[in-house]
Amino acid sequence: MRFAEALCRSGLGAIAEFKRRSPSAGDIRPDARVEEIVASYGTAGASAVSVLVDERFAGSLDDLRAARAVTDVPLLAKGFFSTADHLQAVREAGADAALLILRDLDDATAVALMADAERLGLDTLVEAHDAEELDRATALGAAVIGVNARDLGTFAIDRRAQLELVARAPRDRVIVAESAIHSRAQAAAAELAGADAVLVGTSLMRAADPGGKLRELVARPLVKVCGLTRQEDVDAAVEAGADLVGFVFAEGSPRRAPAVLDVPETTLSVSVHVGTAEDAGADLVQLYPDDGSTVRGREAVLLRDGDEVARVLDLPWRGTDPDHWRNAAGVDGRVMLAGGLGPENVGAAIEAVRPWAVDASSSLETEPGIKDQARVRAYVEAAHSRRLDGGCKGAEAAARPAPERKR
Repeated sequence: MRFAEALCRSGLGAIAEFKRRSPSAGDIRPDARVEEIVASYGTAGASAVSVLVDERFAGSLDDLRAARAVTDVPLLAKGFFSTADHLQAVREAGADAALLILRDLDDATAVALMADAERLGLDTLVEAHDAEELDRATALGAAVIGVNARDLGTFAIDRRAQLELVARAPRDRVIVAESAIHSRAQAAAAELAGADAVLVGTSLMRAADPGGKLRELVARPLVKVCGLTRQEDVDAAVEAGADLVGFVFAEGSPRRAPAVLDVPETTLSVSVHVGTAEDAGADLVQLYPDDGSTVRGREAVLLRDGDEVARVLDLPWRGTDPDHWRNAAGVDGRVMLAGGLGPENVGAAIEAVRPWAVDASSSLETEPGIKDQARVRAYVEAAHSRRLDGGCKGAEAAARPAPERKR
């Protein structure tokens, strides 16, 4: 399978990286063995594997050859390539694709290298860091465009700027979000911005079990704890492993929050509104219709910068529906399942519906707006135990043919 094609398969793809050190972080795992770690990436479901072949990362072409010997997944050679001979060398060592960094290449050189790669049977990942480079990659016809959160000149990380670039990238290309992804929520943020895949290196290489960490990053469903009103409950939900935390701003709700409270960058915040979305400073907005009689209508949409990115399938306000799960299972696209979920039934709900995310609130309380932290932990643990390893609703819809390079 070609590199670009592998990134277009169902669900959020992951390029898992092997490196022993980096100029920005220093030594990461200096004694790492390709044979062990790359093999674990393959069994953990990596769409592709990136191998640093540059000595500044303690890498070499021998690492690429060793990776080729232990995995059949597409291999991306990463280095600072500027000549056809560089591409020839990585191709002979087993690479299926090569990195081209626009910061270091003018347009004429980039075009020539893309043509050389095509002649050699290599795909290319054309990397951009800012808007100008993204426009260049698009104009050059790059089929796979990487958007790096790290400025290679200063090593500074700006994930917000990265996500803005991912969101404006052309949808007829394969878009890869690179660098600074350490949690499921950060990977999901890239997915919701429009990334087809994420490239993850340091967080995997620092993990005791790199393959297990990779599986954790791409597994679904995401887990949301909603109706939070106290900082101590936010902290407990995050510590338990919740990926999203929700704050209700609906008039008349007994769980109305004073504000979006402090949430670490490894977790996504969600503000919940009825009728009209307001800017409460959250990463995402969950918007319910106003049914005119109760606190909210039944079903909601999840919005990112005003664009719908998922459907929220809920129960009626303080109501029931015996067919809720069965009906939800028949809905295409990303689904966040809500309504009556708790530690006792979230596992069964995941098995029945295979949602992209699950959402619980009132079942985790001692009283409205006050969480029972033991139940929060039990709910998150129960949801984690039924993770679907990418096979959730919405994954099938995300699969698409690999684009051809624009000429």
